[in-house]
Amino acid sequence: MESSRQLSQRTLTAEEIRFLQDSLKEDFRPSYIRLREGEYQFDLAKAISSFQLELKFPDVRDLIRKLYGEEKANEIQFVRKIQTILKKMEKSKIVRILPKNKPWELQRYALSSFKFQDADKNLVTLATDEQMQQTRMILHSELGTQNQNSLRSTYSMSRIALLAFVMVASYAGILWSLIQTTINPLTFVLAFGTAIICSVLLGRRLSKAPL
Repeated sequence: MESSRQLSQRTLTAEEIRFLQDSLKEDFRPSYIRLREGEYQFDLAKAISSFQLELKFPDVRDLIRKLYGEEKANEIQFVRKIQTILKKMEKSKIVRILPKNKPWELQRYALSSFKFQDADKNLVTLATDEQMQQTRMILHSELGTQNQNSLRSTYSMSRIALLAFVMVASYAGILWSLIQTTINPLTFVLAFGTAIICSVLLGRRLSKAPL
């Protein structure tokens, strides 16, 4: 279940957003294998669609857990069998394999579309228009949130840069005052006070900044 929790918590990458946007286009895409209910290809495509409608990209074990249960997800031979089928589905342009975020992770899968024309010329729809519209709205909200977070991050980094600049300038002012033959108390106190305030504010800001 850990993998499923990670699916729901991850922030979408630009590439994942593009995959989602492409898959939500409503044209029927030709494929070179059958998509018949009750067969592995159809069941896997349908399972991927259910994840993708929630802006998630499953790996092979996520799919097996959803379709066949936890026990099957731990059977190495069955996992390899499903991976082989998914590879054929990729060659038939039904699914796409997403790049791994980390080398040790399993590959994740995305549908290239929610609508296909299979090898038998049957039109196969894996999600209703209402479901796809709802997913567009969720994706739009996700993009809005990411844009807001990006603006906040830019604003935060700008404030950090400004505080750092003022702090360095203040310390430079302190050093300049100290090397003068006559120290101006007002200049020294102002520079010292500004440097201390900026140091404290910068420390607080850096402690809140994302790594």
